[in-house]
Formats: sequence, structure tokens, C-alpha cells
Amino acid sequence: MLVHDISRPAERRNGATVVVLLHGRGSHRGDMQAIYPLFPEEWFLVTPQAPHPGHPWGYGPGWAWYRYVSDDQVDEVSLDQSMRSLDAFLAELPERLGIRPGRIALGGFSQGGTLSMTYALTRPGSVAGVLNFSGFLPRHVDVPFSALSPSTAPIFWGHGFRDPNIPHVLADRGRGRLLQAGVPLESKDYDIGHWMAEEEVADAVDFVTGIE
Repeated sequence: MLVHDISRPAERRNGATVVVLLHGRGSHRGDMQAIYPLFPEEWFLVTPQAPHPGHPWGYGPGWAWYRYVSDDQVDEVSLDQSMRSLDAFLAELPERLGIRPGRIALGGFSQGGTLSMTYALTRPGSVAGVLNFSGFLPRHVDVPFSALSPSTAPIFWGHGFRDPNIPHVLADRGRGRLLQAGVPLESKDYDIGHWMAEEEVADAVDFVTGIE
């Protein structure tokens, strides 16, 4: 089971919206908890910690979801290991929360966003929606045509124009692949670098709220 933190509303109800957010490279599970005050008070926020130590790959003292290769390429073995860990984590989520969740949105920042999109695209129907904050779409991932996979989750993709870590050209490339396949996509760009803005989080909240 992935180590994790949970922020719970004061009143816990079955059918509540649950957002699972994955941190970026070299970070930890507590990092994404900082945005919980920007969420509706009735939502849950769950933040798992990546299974791979970041230090052996040069990512500092934190944790990583996969080993980055270059451009939009990742080490597929380490990525698959994290997705299998996430399989087990999501399967046990109702027990951990103590409620029966309503819609579950999966997302994250940087590596967390990349993993979230990969997970949803390769496991149609697993989550209600995806929140990608400054991640990219790995080159090796097959994007299913939505006509053939109607359960493909809609994706929110927020990205900074001035992002030096994951350049905006990778956002353009990944978004193009998603749109070509007919994947439901909401793209938002911001005048920021490799971080998240409050406006971006507000747009993501509106996106999740609008998921049917």
C-alpha cells in the first residue's frame, strides 16, 4: 500500500467527491496537501507517495513515480510499477476513506500529472476525470480513440507558458494526440513556470464539478 495523507471534510458522506493527487519528482505526499483549502469543503483530498526513492536517479531526497529519460520518454518499467501500486491503492480507497466515494478524480503535478494521464488512458473507466498540472503525455502510451473507448475519462490539462522543466511544446504535442483521438480535453495555459497557480486550481475545481 502506498503511504498517503488524507484531508477529510468535517461531515463525511457517501457519494462525496474524492480527488487523488500525485506529487512531482523528488517531492513527497504532503506537498499536494497545500492546495486543500482551495477545494470545496465537502471534498476529500488524498495524496499518495510515490514508491521509488528519487535519490538513485538524481532527484534529491524525495520520491518519484518513474525514471525520466528525455523529451517525452520515460522508463516504462518504473512507470508500470507505479501504476500497479496505484491499482491496489485505488481498490482499497473506500476502506481507507470510510465512505463510498462518488466521482474520483485522479491528477497530479509534473510526474504526477504524467502518471495520472497514463493511468486513465490505459485503464478506461477507472476514474471519472484527470487533472494534469504541467505533466506530459509519454510517447509510448497508446491513446485510445474515444469512439472505441467511450469510458475514457475527460482530462484537464493546465500548463505554464514559461515552464523550463516541461516545455510548453510538450503540452502542444500531447494535447494534439489526445484531440486527434477524440479524448475529451480541457486545455488551460497560464503565464507561469513549473508550478501551480491558484487560478489553475480554481479552473480544475470547476472542471471536476462539471463532470457528469
